Amino acid sequence: MVGDNVDTGIYQLRDALALAEEQDLDLVEISPSANPPVCKVMDYKKFLYEQKKKQKEIKSKSAKVVVKEIRLGPNTDDHDFNFKLKHAIKFLQEGAKVKVDVFFKGRSIIYKDKGEYILLRFAQELEEYGKVERLPKLEGKRMIMIVAPKK
Repeated sequence: MVGDNVDTGIYQLRDALALAEEQDLDLVEISPSANPPVCKVMDYKKFLYEQKKKQKEIKSKSAKVVVKEIRLGPNTDDHDFNFKLKHAIKFLQEGAKVKVDVFFKGRSIIYKDKGEYILLRFAQELEEYGKVERLPKLEGKRMIMIVAPKK
């Protein structure tokens, strides 16, 4: 804070503090590394409130990703398949991602190809409602595929 020039807005520290106190506001240091340091006369609590309000608004506008899960078996029948397919379509239309998995119990793990076939058929049926985000992948006793809704 060099000089005592009122026209350019450059004040001594004591003058700036007096000005802030006179207006019943706070003197806030904006850029301490600048030479001379930059300060601003403002209501600091109001400033913090506004910042918090902006952060809250940004957070509320951000989309929350919902993941719905549908579980199938390697020997899932056509009726059950279609029933679960209708649920998946409803979830995708609501904007949720769908995690479809085939769970292999006991020795049914030998039917990995059946599980993959069911998941790929499921993806093909959902083609007009969503796109496959992650292709079928075996993780332990589960084969998982993720389908995201189309915009």
